[in-house]
Parts: sequence; C-alpha cells; structure tokens
Amino acid sequence: MRIKALIYSFPDFYFRRACMSFARSVSVSLLVLAIFAVTTQLLPALQSDKPLYVASVTSKFTNFPGVPECMMGAVQEGDPSKGNAVLLLKAQAGCMLPWHWHTPSEQLMMVSGRAKAEMKDSGPVILRAGDYLNLTSRHVHQFTCLASCVLFDVTGAAPFDVHYVDAIGNEIPAEQALKAAPKPATKMAKPEKQE
Repeated sequence: MRIKALIYSFPDFYFRRACMSFARSVSVSLLVLAIFAVTTQLLPALQSDKPLYVASVTSKFTNFPGVPECMMGAVQEGDPSKGNAVLLLKAQAGCMLPWHWHTPSEQLMMVSGRAKAEMKDSGPVILRAGDYLNLTSRHVHQFTCLASCVLFDVTGAAPFDVHYVDAIGNEIPAEQALKAAPKPATKMAKPEKQE
C-alpha cells in the first residue's frame, strides 16, 4: 500500500487559509443579517400585542402638510408616513377639506362636534359623536366641520397623503384647492349638545 503525501507550497497554503477565513466571515455576516431581518419583522408585531394608552392631554397637535390650518392632528399610534396610523384630529367650525382622496383607506370616528362628509358617488352624511365612516382607498370626498370637531382617523396600510381634485376629478395642487376653500370662523365654537 502506497501512501501519497500531499505537499502544499507555501503560497498555496496561505491562499487556502485566506479563502477559508473569507468564507467563514461571509457565513457569519449572512447569519447576522438573517437574524436582523427576522427580528425587525417580528419586533413590531410583538410590540403591537401590548396595550397602548395615550392620554388626550399629552397629545401634541400640529398642522399636517397639505391640510388646512384650521385642522390640526396628533399621532396617537403608528407613523402616518409609513401607514397604519391612528390620528386624533380637531377642527374649527367651518373648516373644510375640499374634494380629495387618500392612497390608504380611512376610517373616521367622531368624538365630539358635528361634520358633513360628502362622497362623489353618494349623498352627504352628517357625522355626530359616536358616528363612524369608512372610506376606501382613492375614494373622492370632502369634509366640512359644522361645529368644533374632534375625531379619530385610522389610516390604512399605505403612507397617509392628501390628493386634491377639481370639479371634474383632475388632481390639483393643495395650494390651489385650499385657496378656493371657504375660511373657518376665527374662534372655535363650543361643541353643540348631542341629541
């Protein structure tokens, strides 16, 4: 029986060693990347299983881009720029968001006040405290606050946006749409008593 000896040259030995070291580094990097990818997907899901309480007095109201200054909002949960957010909105009497649509679906729940929502394909509805309105994605509508409004707006999975349209449905810039909208009362009226 003959034993064949393997003899590596000096450069060949270091080349093989460097290749093995590189392969090990790539494997570890891929493992770390895979763990990171899985945990970034799981952590938000785990966090959403926890109860969340937001006191209204801690809400930081601000004006949202492309929305009339007579309406302010505070993010209660989520991130409107990513979708699936809960917004607390308040608007002065007479505040109007002219005809527009949103990429995500929108669910409105009135807390107080009174508002009129008009949809292109159906008649207007008057919203009062406790009322709910579900608007599908890209559904053209307009919203007018009749008496100081407070409402929740739950957005769908897409980033929140506002696309204003003219009378025939062509998209127009926010500045043009808001310039034509009627101005609200200068002071917020007291909410009307609910029936």
